[in-house]
Amino acid sequence: MDEQEPVALTVIVPFYDCEPWAAETLRSLRRAARPGIEFVLVEDGSRDGTLGVLEAGVADVPGARLVVHPANRGASAARNTGLDHARGRYVAFLDGDDFVLPDYYEDLLGWIRRLEVDFVRTDHVQVFGRRREVHRIPFGPRGVRADPRTGILPTRTMTSIDIPNVWCGIYDRLALGDALRFDEELTTCNDRPQMWRVYLAAGSFAVLGLTGVFYRREVAGSLTATIAERNLRFVDAYELILAGVAADRDAFRFLPKAHQSYLAVACHHLRRGYPAGVRDELVRSLRVSFGPWWHEGLGAAAARLDPARRELLHANGVWL
Repeated sequence: MDEQEPVALTVIVPFYDCEPWAAETLRSLRRAARPGIEFVLVEDGSRDGTLGVLEAGVADVPGARLVVHPANRGASAARNTGLDHARGRYVAFLDGDDFVLPDYYEDLLGWIRRLEVDFVRTDHVQVFGRRREVHRIPFGPRGVRADPRTGILPTRTMTSIDIPNVWCGIYDRLALGDALRFDEELTTCNDRPQMWRVYLAAGSFAVLGLTGVFYRREVAGSLTATIAERNLRFVDAYELILAGVAADRDAFRFLPKAHQSYLAVACHHLRRGYPAGVRDELVRSLRVSFGPWWHEGLGAAAARLDPARRELLHANGVWL
């Protein structure tokens, strides 16, 4: 990209141990390159040959710049580094092992400008080897300006706030400011508190039926493929969410939703086949985390769970 050409959209792409997929990601970015779109590639101290793939391929992607972390700092820090280097008013995100269709970013940019909203969210495609599944953002109508707070409720139904994937959308940096930044103490699960902040800070948003971003599931080392202690960082993420929602002007409306979401994710992890040590740490962390919130609405939300989930919490000693 000509250095004098104004940048409208910055796409931030962190890479960590992505050597098997990095070249395909770069090819998809090359096909998606357009005037006014830049790509900030953040190499986050990979242990494999990811850096070499990026150094060899960055020049072939119009508008791409490579930023290197000498040591691994985690996805939150990598995304924040991308934000620090962004020149566009609008930003989008992509993980280093995923890919997009050629017109995806051009379409996103056109929609957010036409609708004049603070952010846009889209559907996405999950990739399981050769199998593809379309996953929809639960919100309607599509392609119209709306209040983001209408995308949070109802409490006991899956809503758009429950799909925290930051990479299926585009965001206006001028409108959202620091709400876009990620909590660097969270090495995983960093999308969830960031997405809550965006919904509470924004004045407008829209949901589109675009399916141009492809998310690889069950990639070796990813949270969807591993059973490890780092998966438990969702507890820290939800503590940030609850504190942020409790400070909001609509806390009385939205805390029940945050409680419900926290309990649902906790039950999901309690059902997973963690090794004994990890499971013990999960139960301990939940007991500590639930304590301050139990009589502030979390216990009432637990009482509204279905019988199977209530029994799960009792059986694991986290019903307080």
